[in-house]
Amino acid sequence: MQITLIAADGTRHVLDAGPGQSLMRAATKAGIDGIAADCGGCLSCATCHVYVDPGWAERLPPVSEDEASMLEMTAAERRPESRLSCEITLTESLDGLVVHLPETQY
Repeated sequence: MQITLIAADGTRHVLDAGPGQSLMRAATKAGIDGIAADCGGCLSCATCHVYVDPGWAERLPPVSEDEASMLEMTAAERRPESRLSCEITLTESLDGLVVHLPETQY
């Protein structure tokens, strides 16, 4: 499956990722700058913040209460399409997913 991450400067990164892993894991494994993932995916920081492209947002499960709490602590502006990439589990239905990286995670 392919996932596209668009950096704040417009640079596009296309990843090949397998189902079952988190978007955060796929991005950090590929060495993508822009996702710090300080907590390693334990939902205890907000340094894997992404903006899900509006066309894809409805395909994701709703934001959990814990994720919503962490989204209150993002360094970049929180938007309606804000998600933590550690909470996005990749599935075949997300093949082609597009997310935008914020300007900063700190």
